Amino acid sequence: MLVTVVFANNFLNARMAENEFSAVKQFMQTVGLQIDDVAWTIGRTQTVSYSSKFGQVNFESSALNYTVYVNGTTYFASYTTGIILFNMPVSKYSLGNNYYESLHPSNRSFLQAGTSAPVSRVYVMEKLPMNDGNFIRIVVAPIIRVMNSTIFTGQESVNYFKFYLPILSSGSHPRYSQSITLRGSNVSVKSQSGVTSVKIEVSFPKESIGFDSDFFNFENQTVYVNVPSGSIIEFYTER
Repeated sequence: MLVTVVFANNFLNARMAENEFSAVKQFMQTVGLQIDDVAWTIGRTQTVSYSSKFGQVNFESSALNYTVYVNGTTYFASYTTGIILFNMPVSKYSLGNNYYESLHPSNRSFLQAGTSAPVSRVYVMEKLPMNDGNFIRIVVAPIIRVMNSTIFTGQESVNYFKFYLPILSSGSHPRYSQSITLRGSNVSVKSQSGVTSVKIEVSFPKESIGFDSDFFNFENQTVYVNVPSGSIIEFYTER
């Protein structure tokens, strides 16, 4: 009878962990959407709560770096951001080593185009082993939105390309509260005119502890943006 009871309890815990992980998928997608709502309004604050018995949210600082070049190889700017993780031990729930699932958006590019494009990518990753433990994770990773427009001024037209990237940094209690509070602090913009091409590269400052190209699983690590000669680019960041 004892064996039966232990088996039943283990099965129940496994089902509870599976249901919890499914619920937190939606929570983390909400966090990704809230980042966009909060990032571009200075002083705006939003708190999103979750409930978890088997896992916890963690913040990993300086996990992604985006470097921007214009007109070939001319350095324009470099931006480093953290990521948000929900970590559940694989002893509680596992889908197998190297399991990957896109939640939002469906593609894996770090550059998304259009007014409704997201500024964060939400996905599931189980990558073992890693320095901080053996987890299946739901990841919210900041990515870049690009929008372009053409403005007619007299007899000529000017092409504008606006890029948006939220820069996530740690608050006062990054680990142990079952809620995430997002606060917009400062929006900055860097611009340049006379641009003929844009290249953006992503790199991984913490690849030595497992947060590497395999972990982020981007479609490409370098993206080229086709811009008409003489375009103006504006790069907006929130930090």
